Amino acid sequence: MTIRSVIMAAAALLFIMFGAAKPVVAVDRVSVLEQSMSETLDLWREGSFEKLFERLTHRGKTSRETFVKKMRDTTIRPACCWQKMENFKVLNEKRTEATVYVKVGLEGTSNGVDSSTREFKLSNEGGVWKMQLGDIFSIAGAAGKKGKHTSKKNRHIVPIYHN
Repeated sequence: MTIRSVIMAAAALLFIMFGAAKPVVAVDRVSVLEQSMSETLDLWREGSFEKLFERLTHRGKTSRETFVKKMRDTTIRPACCWQKMENFKVLNEKRTEATVYVKVGLEGTSNGVDSSTREFKLSNEGGVWKMQLGDIFSIAGAAGKKGKHTSKKNRHIVPIYHN
């Protein structure tokens, strides 16, 4: 090999390694929906229930005080870091509402379930994407309905004897 061949080979190698390389760009751009949901789960994990209440769409008659009490009574929290949300997919996005599918990692569960994989509905209120209060209650294990008790009336069954 001549010096010229070595220089050409080295130049070609350098071109392949650096010249033809694409600029470094984050491949997985975090969507506004994903970022908003992540921030909401962070508030829950931190125990900032008053702030969390403001980041949720409020369906029904749950007061801030009731919400905070129920959330303090549960041991379930979103997992930290990369386990918090996995496989985030936007299924449908409109101007004021969106549906996403995501696996939410959980800590503190007593039944061994360490995640909840499902669809979540988000609503855009005042330029902020908000999760539904009911979804938070559901994955926190605090979804029980209050004030509705069912009871069965005592029924006496009298046997009928035929002779």
